[in-house]
Amino acid sequence: MNRLLGKTAVITGGATGIGHAAARRFIEEGAFVFIFGRRQEALDAAVAELGPNARAVKGSVSDLADLDRLYAAVKAERGTLDIVFANAGTGSLLPLGEITAEQMDETFETNVKGTTFTVQKALPLMGQGGSIILTGSSAGTTGAPAFSIYSASKAAVRNLARSWAEDLKGTGIRVNVLSPGPTATELAKAAVGEEGMKAFAAMNPLQRMAEPMEIGAAAAFLASSDSSFMTASELAVDGGLAQI
Repeated sequence: MNRLLGKTAVITGGATGIGHAAARRFIEEGAFVFIFGRRQEALDAAVAELGPNARAVKGSVSDLADLDRLYAAVKAERGTLDIVFANAGTGSLLPLGEITAEQMDETFETNVKGTTFTVQKALPLMGQGGSIILTGSSAGTTGAPAFSIYSASKAAVRNLARSWAEDLKGTGIRVNVLSPGPTATELAKAAVGEEGMKAFAAMNPLQRMAEPMEIGAAAAFLASSDSSFMTASELAVDGGLAQI
């Protein structure tokens, strides 16, 4: 398929996991993709794999100057921007009674502030037909032990899309939330460990973890005109976890 032919996309957290899988799918469907992340080695490896229609910019979504450099690079090479996949995120496990200010600051700085300014700073380059995709989570609508701060941050992301759809009236730009369930990424393994991964997999009706490429395919749908009458929506790709 060539649903994204000629489109320009930005994917934050694009060097690994869901972001990398989405970048691969976007390029397969004809897009030119800028991936953004904090680790130069991972970015270099991702671009080497993704090929000539990928570029990498190093930086953090919580640093506004880094985001300015990202969009300056997009403008210099491509002029305009069609798709923003605000995918960078972080999370850690701490139960009530052990939550720290540092955990809360890091989580909300990346997941909420980072998402907000990733989108806001992209808007001058976007126009009619633009698609903004925010990475939510099944955790945004369910409860899990020790996961309250991460879950709260993803609930906030879900509600950003509702308000932004109103703010974007008349622009032709859509904004939707892609909410994965437990997905076999490097971040998930680091956050909950192998035993945690098994426990999360057992909670959904499909009895397995999602593969990053499955989430990437859903992101390509939201990026494309196939989802042209969707905005302010949440697309759950969670094996049914938050649906029953």
